[in-house]
Parts: sequence; C-alpha cells; structure tokens
Amino acid sequence: MAIRSNRSDAIFHYRMKDKFLIRGLGGKKGLTGTIKVSGAKNAALKVMAASILFKDDITLENVPEIEDVKRMSDLLTHLGCSVKHIRPHTYNIGCRKKINTDLSNEISKRMRSSIVLLGPLLGRFGTVSFPHPGGCVIGERPIDFFIEGFKKMGAVVHITGGARKKTYSLSISGKKLRGATIFLRTPSVTATETFMMAGVLAHGVTTIQNAALEPEIKDLADFLIRSGAHIKGAGTSTVIISGNGTLTARGPYITMPDRIEAGSFIILGALCAKHLEIKNCNPEHLSALLHILESAGVTLTIRKTSIIISNGHHGAKKFKIINVKTHEYPGFPTDLQAPITVFLTQTKGEAIVFETIFEGRLGYTESLEAMGANITPMDAHRVLVKGPAILRGRKLESPDLRAGLAFIIAAIIARGDSTIHNVYNIDRGYEHIEDRLRAIGVSITRVGN
Repeated sequence: MAIRSNRSDAIFHYRMKDKFLIRGLGGKKGLTGTIKVSGAKNAALKVMAASILFKDDITLENVPEIEDVKRMSDLLTHLGCSVKHIRPHTYNIGCRKKINTDLSNEISKRMRSSIVLLGPLLGRFGTVSFPHPGGCVIGERPIDFFIEGFKKMGAVVHITGGARKKTYSLSISGKKLRGATIFLRTPSVTATETFMMAGVLAHGVTTIQNAALEPEIKDLADFLIRSGAHIKGAGTSTVIISGNGTLTARGPYITMPDRIEAGSFIILGALCAKHLEIKNCNPEHLSALLHILESAGVTLTIRKTSIIISNGHHGAKKFKIINVKTHEYPGFPTDLQAPITVFLTQTKGEAIVFETIFEGRLGYTESLEAMGANITPMDAHRVLVKGPAILRGRKLESPDLRAGLAFIIAAIIARGDSTIHNVYNIDRGYEHIEDRLRAIGVSITRVGN
C-alpha cells in the first residue's frame, strides 16, 4: 500500500507543475462541432464510497478519468478495499472483509469529499478516524453537523490536535448505529448522502430533514434501493431510511452525466461557438442556467440528451446582463458561479453576482480584473460586474476546480495568449479537458515544467 501511495504522490507533484497555453479567439465565434459530457464526478465518488456497504463487488461504468476518482481509489485501497480499474471509465470495487478504518491523512487533506466515507465506515465497521477534510480553498467545510448527527446515531467522538491539525475518532458502543432524526441546518449534499448511507446499515429508522435535493442524491439512492436498501424520499427535503443490512449488487452502476461540466460547456458555447452541440447531458438538471442564458438572449435548442448553441455571427454585446444568485438545487449552482461570471463580463450592463453557499469563492475575480474585466467587490459574497469588457491574455493560477475552468473560458474569449498554472486543480474534475476543447477548435496545449 505504501508503494501505491508514494507513486500517487509522485503523480500529484508532477501534475501540479503542468500548465495550459491558450491562444484566445479575441471575441470571435470560432468553435464548432460536438463535445461530450463525462460522467458526474460528484455521483461517481459517492458510489465508490458506497461500495463499503456491499457484501460483494460492485461495478461502476461511465466513471470520469479524473484526479478525484484516482484519489478516492487510493483512499479505498489504503483502507484495504480492492479497487480494479478494469478498462477506461470502468471500475470494480470490493470491500468484503474487515478493513482499516483510518482515512489517509495525506489524501483526505487534499480531498474535501473524503468525508462521505464516514457514513459507510461507521455503519458497517462501527469506527472511523479522519483528519479535518481539505481540498479547494473556497471556504471552510463545516463538519460540526456531521459530528452532531453521528452522536445522535450513537457514536462517541474524540477530537485531538488543534485548528487545522485536528483528528477525529468516532466509534459506536453497540453493534450498530441507531436510527435517528437528523435536521440539517442548511441543505448539504454531502451530509445528506453521508447520513443516508449510514442509515442503510443502522438499527431502526433514520430520517433526514431539510435534506438537499440535488439529482446526484436521488441517483445514489436509486442504486442503493436496487441493491436492497430501503430509502424513501430521496430528491425531496425529507429522506427516510430503514436499516436493512449489507447490500448485494444487482447489475452495474452507470454514472449519470456531469451537470456542472455540461453547464460550463454551454456557457463556453454561448460565448465562443458558431455551432456547438453538447451531448450526453440531462437538460432537466440545468433549468436554472438555461433560464438565465435564454433571458440574456442566448439561442438554445434543447433536446432530450443534448443542447445545441448556434450563434452565427452575432456578437456577445447583444446579450443582456442578468443578476445571478447561487442557491441549493434547483437554484443556480455555486459550481457554475465562476463560469457565469465570465459570461457576464461579455454582456451589456451591470449585474450583481451573489454567492450564498461558500464564503471566499469570489477571490478568483481579481484575476479576471487583471485580464480587463470590470468587476467591483461589494462584500465577501457579492461582486458587481459591468460589461462588455475586452479581456486580454494573462498568466493565471488556477485556485480551485471550478474557477480553473472559468479561467480556461476567459482565456479562450480573450485577445492574445494566456498561461494557466496549477492545472492539477482542473484535472481533479474534468477529464482530458484540453483534448476535448482542441477537438472543437480551441488552441490549447498542456506543458509540463
């Protein structure tokens, strides 16, 4: 296991040095063709974690080939699970025997979604220890409601260390977690999924109130139900789980399309495409974004599993500016806040972008200002965007997964050349992004230092 960890860390440091060189289109509508949406990162990672609930192996298909999936694979391997990368986009995972329940410090500190493993590990093995979760610098991940929820389910909590060096150890005194009613102060996707998985193996009924509504939650629940779990209400604000023992795989899990990736490609197409088709997406999951773009004047053809953008020779100055406020699903997703801000820099008028989910997620706008965007910070959660602005190529540092892709979009519409460093952050969530963008006409090259 140590050999695997060292190899993975070497790859991590290597990719951290990669950069993208992008030649901008200078506002021209130069992109054409078709781009396919990958499987959803946030769906695949949660099903990988759910493998711990199964008495046999599970197979996952349409899994994106991204760094976060590799990290979750490493976490599971470190615990003692069998993770086989059978072929591209297909994994087989088994956690049949008693495994180690201490999450790797190094991997967990770099991966915010590692916390989703708590539910399956506590539910099946009755104990887990983990460091304070890390990841992108977009604001602190509060874990107090995870701790409070597991206490209600019968867990005893021990905390050692201080500040960001805290280590948490949770264990149960009985044979199983106890069902409980858990009210989430804010609708958290990760908390909803974590407690839902914990409830599958708990004794009695677990009720999650004020649950998150994101489609990835129902997708996970549907797979668990097909495998023997008793779950009602997934996709609504109240989820009820009746504990029913370990699960049995009944066919492969096929990862749903990534709605955040799809939305980012739609925004790119609105800004830069002559004619672009985004395939393998679910438009029903993108209603908030599609409403904003259509209100701004973007012409969209919406089909069952694809969206077509035809701009012809119309300029971005024809687009109307629209205020944007992020909100839990079905509201406008926080993960599309950075790309839509780039879009707003090319529209006519003034708009407020109001980030309600994460504090600190607007820091990337300083880099857009350096490119020529007219963006004025109002407070920690709001900026004023005035457009249209002429963006010019710059050297940029990708601060996180979503802002990193927003920088790619900004560099594509800019005049001149841009260099984007720290592209590992982008690799975490977007599979072979440079190859797919190059295929539709983007001048983008990956360079290693």
